[in-house]
Amino acid sequence: MMNRCEWAKDEPNITYHDTEWGRPLHDDEKLFEFLILEGAQAGLSWVTILKRRDGYRKAFSDFDVLKVSKYTQKHVEKLLKGESIIRNRLKVNSVINNAKQFLKIQTEFASFDKYLWGFVNHKPIKNKFKKLGDLPTSTEISEKLSTDLKKRGFNFVGPTICYALMQAIGMVNDHTSNCYLYQK
Repeated sequence: MMNRCEWAKDEPNITYHDTEWGRPLHDDEKLFEFLILEGAQAGLSWVTILKRRDGYRKAFSDFDVLKVSKYTQKHVEKLLKGESIIRNRLKVNSVINNAKQFLKIQTEFASFDKYLWGFVNHKPIKNKFKKLGDLPTSTEISEKLSTDLKKRGFNFVGPTICYALMQAIGMVNDHTSNCYLYQK
């Protein structure tokens, strides 16, 4: 039996842990997806969002940032009537707003990837945590990232959300040291 991080005990967490979480990600479209999903998670469990991930893909044009940036209030009203995503007006509106801000960063930095990974000097930070309880909910870097994103007009990007994003996309390796993916 493989040792995994404590939180990956059942599906869909096991598959997510084994195939995505903590792996360095540099594709802007996928980075937009994770930015949106982490923001949607605010106040909820990650498994709640994972179970609705396909619904988010359909609702937000497969995370096509340009398309999402052009959504209108008519789109918002339609999304709030469906059951495939979290029906929170602030969160739905933040997706559209964040798409617009995301495009600005792409223009300024040539990619969101270059901007985001610049916070860790373009290489993952490898932590050495032994158990789930050792992992922080935010760090100095996630606080800097959060502050900068907020200055740029983003919503739902607090330090905890930013740290979860950093973990998800591999900016930090927070697999616990006993996890089979820790060394990979």
